[in-house]
Amino acid sequence: MAADHPSPIPSRLRWSLFTVLCIAGVFNAMDRPIIAILKPDMMKDFGWSDSDFGDLAAVTQFSAAFAFLVTGWLVDRLSVNRAMQVGASAWSVAAMAHGWALSTWQVVAARVGLGVTEAVQTPLTIKTVATLFPPDKRSFAFGFATMLAGAGTIAMPFLIPALAEAVGWRGALVAGGIGGFASLIAWMWLARGVAQLHNDPATSAQRSGNGAATTGGADSYGPILMNRQTWAIVIAKALSDMTWWFINFWLADYYRKEFGLSTLELAVPLAIAFAGSGLGALLAGWVSTRLLEAGWSPNRVRKGVMLASALIVAPLPLVLEIGGFWPVAVMIGVVMAGHQGFSLSLFSTITDVVPGAKVGRVTAFGAFMGNMGGVAISLVAGRVLDAGFGFVPLFVFASASYLVALAWFHLLLPVIRRPENEAALFD
Repeated sequence: MAADHPSPIPSRLRWSLFTVLCIAGVFNAMDRPIIAILKPDMMKDFGWSDSDFGDLAAVTQFSAAFAFLVTGWLVDRLSVNRAMQVGASAWSVAAMAHGWALSTWQVVAARVGLGVTEAVQTPLTIKTVATLFPPDKRSFAFGFATMLAGAGTIAMPFLIPALAEAVGWRGALVAGGIGGFASLIAWMWLARGVAQLHNDPATSAQRSGNGAATTGGADSYGPILMNRQTWAIVIAKALSDMTWWFINFWLADYYRKEFGLSTLELAVPLAIAFAGSGLGALLAGWVSTRLLEAGWSPNRVRKGVMLASALIVAPLPLVLEIGGFWPVAVMIGVVMAGHQGFSLSLFSTITDVVPGAKVGRVTAFGAFMGNMGGVAISLVAGRVLDAGFGFVPLFVFASASYLVALAWFHLLLPVIRRPENEAALFD
């Protein structure tokens, strides 16, 4: 019995492990703000247009999207510890490969490699949360993860230009790979005695799954794609992530074109945006956890936070009517906070309703759909801007995307219910 029910993980060790995983995720995601911040340098080196840059962003999203279909399957079949070792090693090598990119096609190849390998991070994070934390604590864990990622992203607009000045944009991406390996070493040292992270998939399914039914294996719940819960989550993810990826890839360009900011001057407004992202996630996670602990139902909490988040994003087109730079920067930060509250509730719903043996695959399929949304908006945005329409149609779409996503989510998943016995697994 001891092997089937390992001792609970001490709180300090649980949070130490999760913090290291989140730091590894910061290095995993460094490539996106680096590309956006150093866009003029890369465009000058390779002679790209806005459409070319949009195509490059789309290639990265496209490769990551399809990789999710494999990485979710992989994470569900490996222990959390083994998945971390494989994932962090692969994406760190891929990031470092940018140091040898001397032509457009070599950049494309490096981006494809990074897109494929970094796709491990999202299902791995969700699976780790489901393994380490009891149900009512998971929202705060997701908020903490996003806050830490936001803190790293805030620092990047200050650090990346200085780093690129010293070692070039290629060197900045290589630095991300080095940081990924350092994080992996710290993880391996902390995880060496934690049985839950080394469990094989069958044992993990019994622990984090939904009762005795999971003992039949990962296939006992039927095909994932035939489940309404899956489609409720993944379509909502695709719609909301279009706005997220649009802001990530094009916000720096918007500030340049509308306010004439240089690369160095972008640091403060981008920091405000990602500070809003991190604080919004932390607040949404804290509020969700407190309400759940106070006895609110998961259905009421998740959808209430999603509605509040969607309403926060809705005024986004007003930034086009605001004349002052600082009000625009603050408003973008609020919009980013709204996105993270919405996204956090979607990921939390996965751990609420999906059997443990399928968490990785459902998460990865949601990330696949979110990245396909990113592919679409990247292709459209570049062409809309090249055609001279400006940012108006893009901002209008972004403002409505979350309300449409919530309507779809509620239609397919009218009530969110947890299995009654899951919390007992963490006692």
